[in-house]
Amino acid sequence: MKKIYAVLLSCFMLASCDKFDDDININPNQPSKATATQLIANSALSLSSLSASPAAQFHAQYLSETQYPGASLYPDGGTSFYWIYQGPLMNLETVLTTAKLSTTEGPISNQLAVAKILKAYYFWHVTDRWGDVPYSEALQGVENFTPKYDTQESIYTSLFALLEQANSEITAGNISNDIIYNGDINKWKRLGNTIRMLMALRLSEVDPAKGAAEFNKALEAGIMTSNADNLVFRHLADANNQNYWYGQVSNQNREWWALTETLVNKLKPVNDPRLQVYGTPARTTGEYRGLPFGTMQGLPNVTNYSLMGPAIWKQDAHIQLVTYAQALFAKAEAAKRGWIAGGDAEAQINYNKAIEQSLLQWTGSTAGASALLSQEGVAYDPANAIEQIATQRWVHLYMHGYEAWAEWRRTGYPANLVEPDGKAVPLRNSYPATEAFNNTANYNEAVQRQFGGQDNLYGRVWWDK
Repeated sequence: MKKIYAVLLSCFMLASCDKFDDDININPNQPSKATATQLIANSALSLSSLSASPAAQFHAQYLSETQYPGASLYPDGGTSFYWIYQGPLMNLETVLTTAKLSTTEGPISNQLAVAKILKAYYFWHVTDRWGDVPYSEALQGVENFTPKYDTQESIYTSLFALLEQANSEITAGNISNDIIYNGDINKWKRLGNTIRMLMALRLSEVDPAKGAAEFNKALEAGIMTSNADNLVFRHLADANNQNYWYGQVSNQNREWWALTETLVNKLKPVNDPRLQVYGTPARTTGEYRGLPFGTMQGLPNVTNYSLMGPAIWKQDAHIQLVTYAQALFAKAEAAKRGWIAGGDAEAQINYNKAIEQSLLQWTGSTAGASALLSQEGVAYDPANAIEQIATQRWVHLYMHGYEAWAEWRRTGYPANLVEPDGKAVPLRNSYPATEAFNNTANYNEAVQRQFGGQDNLYGRVWWDK
């Protein structure tokens, strides 16, 4: 009977709530509506998920599975992009379509510019993984649940324009609630131009003339000048915003991943200082040893191979997403390709500096740079420059697997990625399985247009020629 009375009393109280003034149910300490910069900050919270996943590292073959091989064998099946649209992109679109923004959080033009830069970055990630995706009709909510798929070429064109707009709109004055650059609008400006430059390089095989033009526009507008400009997601020593890998390795005691044999064999012979950060010596031998990618033999085995280094999985580890070293590798490649002046001399300067800055980013020091750059195979060789630049970029992008995978698809380097259990490295992600039911006509048209009707892992996206 006491339970019945409690229920009845609750019902009475709920039914009576509408007799009070509206403001009695409002928490004065909690905003009822998010501001533009709060929405931008909320969208930035998803940046870590563009990198921190085992699948990303398997695509670039940075990590091997030590106990439960399966995910690294490139199983068929779709991968969802819904969370990117429904979360960060919708937040950013709300900022960009809001009629009235507040100047109390910084110049409105700067708030919009930052939203455009992040929107471009997220869409770049999406289209590079899946190919043609909804863009021009996306993010309209209930007004359009079945957006058309735009071609990747048109998306790239739109993103170049979006980033150019952002650069031209930025003015003096920082913004509030910025969890990436603490409001420094000049760093956002350099980030936007660096993203544009890296996007331009993606066109090296499909449209080099346009790629070179966009590359030089971005370079002229002003790119990153040091590691202090890097796009970094900073986890906290707090369970509410901790590193994904900390939850796996420390909280759940999952020693499920070791460095690949491909990676260790690239770093160990040249005494690359980054190896000591990337992984730990094998427990049984005290030596660095990589596990062949996708192997199913002799597992489980966590003692004979180099597991991830504690700097990678610690609770507040940073995730490096767009970096100064990447920009330098891009300039080195552009010089070698003749997109910018200087030829091999300019290419070598930027290549050497990229490796130096990569060491500084990963180890905190450039002390080993000279020795590393003197090693055979690392020392700049004009005859093999594109392969060297691409391979060292891959080494640098450790744990940013989707970006490294995109660069591997574009360049083909490193050329020794393996085919686990006879499965080739994927060339794209398949669309979410539910798209065939939720957006049937547009899904079918996109699959037919790009891949001859086959939605699988091995269709080539537009720029992958």
